[in-house]
Amino acid sequence: MRLEQVTLREVRVRLLAPFETSFDRVQDRRVFLIEARVDGQTGWGESVAGDHPFYSYETIDTAWHILRNFAWPMLKERPFESAAEIWDRLDRIRGHNMAKGGLESAIWDAEARLKRVPLWKLLGGTRAELPCGVSLSIKATLQELEDAVARELAAGYQRIKIKVKPGWDVKPCERLRERFPRIKLMMDANSAYTTADIPHLKTFERFYLMMIEQPLGWDDIYGHVALQKQTTTPICLDECIHSLADAEGAIATGACKIINMKLGRVGGHTPSRRIHDACQAAGILNWCGGMLETGIGRAQNIALSTLENFVLPGDVSASRRYWQEDIIEPEVTVSAQGTITPPAGPGIGFEPKLPLIEKLTVRKEVLT
Repeated sequence: MRLEQVTLREVRVRLLAPFETSFDRVQDRRVFLIEARVDGQTGWGESVAGDHPFYSYETIDTAWHILRNFAWPMLKERPFESAAEIWDRLDRIRGHNMAKGGLESAIWDAEARLKRVPLWKLLGGTRAELPCGVSLSIKATLQELEDAVARELAAGYQRIKIKVKPGWDVKPCERLRERFPRIKLMMDANSAYTTADIPHLKTFERFYLMMIEQPLGWDDIYGHVALQKQTTTPICLDECIHSLADAEGAIATGACKIINMKLGRVGGHTPSRRIHDACQAAGILNWCGGMLETGIGRAQNIALSTLENFVLPGDVSASRRYWQEDIIEPEVTVSAQGTITPPAGPGIGFEPKLPLIEKLTVRKEVLT
């Protein structure tokens, strides 16, 4: 196989409602889509780099630069047997996983379409039904949060994740545990706390949380080791894990009991599978986190979530939770039982709505 052409697109889309975390608040999204043409077949990927270097040092503009000026020249017209080789081909580029992951996943989609098999099966996925959870942003009031949780539970979602930050953490958990004592509840801090807050974080044991996701610094593995030793609540790492070496270090030191896998954060399907295998061998659970993706990135997440060790409900929820109209067809839907069935069609199993994508495109560059 040969990579013949890459098309970079920036599209602008608007979330149905603002999404607030401990570090940002967003409603209008710049989305970076990548088309990779392999042996005449186009595959689609999505780089999850954002507007600002708040979650990650990467942005859409840095990712665009890396793909155009470095990744494309390194891959152009060089033959390969499988998309599984692409990650190692790009090894000379240090970091920039969101850039590399968007292109790598598009090549995986193209290969699966060429072979006329679902991407999830090409990846070695085994899960034919995926449990789904939702991620709820920081709300203006406790009542607004409670009402949002009630709606999501009524829609069938199996797990509730709430975004928290200092000053918005104890009361939300108290309110939700009082109203919904038996739900699967977790909180995500996006690195909002420090090791000085460990005594405070220990108090959340009383809420019987599934996990606390990334409470400490985005690069602080050792702080999480200290925290996990002092609390029975499982710690889940997100921003700390960018590579197999990071995951192996976290496992060896006891920094967590769970790792949230994000395709873009670790660089694509090949590194995701390697981290998955290391976690599975060590008894560390996985689940798939979301980055407010459009349907293209969401479809890639569905494929990843079929790997055997993704045993916890992920953030792969329905298109209509975020968008008035998604850019794929059919849109992603969730059953009344809170599950998604991986698609049977080739590649990602969904087709891009090209007229809508063209309408939303504000920047485009074709690399040949």
